[in-house]
Amino acid sequence: MVELNALEIAQALIRCPSVTPAEGGALDTLGKILRDAGYEVHRVPFTDVNTPDIDNLFAKTGSGAPHFAFAGHTDVVPTGDPASWTHSPFSGEVANGELFGRGACDMKGAIAAFVSAAIKFGKPKRGTISFLITGDEEGQAVNGTRKLLRWARERGEKFDHCIVGEPTNVSSLGDMAKIGRRGSLSGTLIFRGSQGHVAYPHLAENPVPPLIRAVSALVTEPLDKGTEHFDASNLEITSLETGNRAFNVIPAESRAQFNIRFNDLHTSESLRDLVLKRVMEAVGDTPFQIDWEPSSDCFLTQRGAFTDLVAGAIREITGVAPKFSTSGGTSDARFIKDFCPVVEFGLVGQTMHKIDERVPVSDIDKLTQIYLRVLEKYFV
Repeated sequence: MVELNALEIAQALIRCPSVTPAEGGALDTLGKILRDAGYEVHRVPFTDVNTPDIDNLFAKTGSGAPHFAFAGHTDVVPTGDPASWTHSPFSGEVANGELFGRGACDMKGAIAAFVSAAIKFGKPKRGTISFLITGDEEGQAVNGTRKLLRWARERGEKFDHCIVGEPTNVSSLGDMAKIGRRGSLSGTLIFRGSQGHVAYPHLAENPVPPLIRAVSALVTEPLDKGTEHFDASNLEITSLETGNRAFNVIPAESRAQFNIRFNDLHTSESLRDLVLKRVMEAVGDTPFQIDWEPSSDCFLTQRGAFTDLVAGAIREITGVAPKFSTSGGTSDARFIKDFCPVVEFGLVGQTMHKIDERVPVSDIDKLTQIYLRVLEKYFV
């Protein structure tokens, strides 16, 4: 068997055009590498009504406890205009010491690093190393990690700890690890009226004024001021729409989309109640409808032996003591936390989702060393 280093694995993955929901060959590539290394590999597709079919991968070596998992996603966001890239977005080219390509830092580079580290470490003398890899993190996250975790549990897998390879660092490798995330709740507020001519308002019912009052009520008063571990919760209006482009027509419907990122002072249920209360106080008896999207609650991994182990490995390799943070958006850690303690640590995220996404090759090498050190400290 020819053992690939982390850079070579990252290049092979980047060359797979796995824009959500396409698998693009990324899981095929990863599966072959892991099988050649002696891993038991399973391809696990999931389907659901009105959502794309998604392919996932679970691989493991060893058996029993302790069970350490690495988790990540091979799907990537669209590239934007390929002509705007300095190097083709799916070329995996290296220039001036940097690896270019969509997914280089989010997060094919980290997957390559933890796969390389695990292969170097080998089969643990006691316990299990596994990989939970999805193709649905950048998408709707319906047929990905949450279902893969349940599938694994039904097979008798019990996870003890997990690292997710999201790009957590702000400016340099080692400066930040994530031990929690705020929750996310999205909804669409809808008012229906009666379409008519603007010159004859008495023959129509305009749904825009109640929407304006409701939106104002939702955003005027802050939700909170933050907590010890989390930033303040925020409600953001992301779209206002009537579907009407005519100046002389009163629309039949108005709607507002919103998203709430919330801390541990709230739950999805309590925020739904709060939104309903504010809207009802603003519009009185005017009927309205709120369509809620699937939500995720806030979570925090408590500081302890596992977080200290990860921080120690980072410090040993980089010389930096990482800041533990709960900032940023959501990740699949929100599903994993229901199965075991989870920490997120990966590459620097400055270019994720951007044109010319890239990462220093030296960072991939150091991240591989960090993951290897984690395994060495974990399986003592």
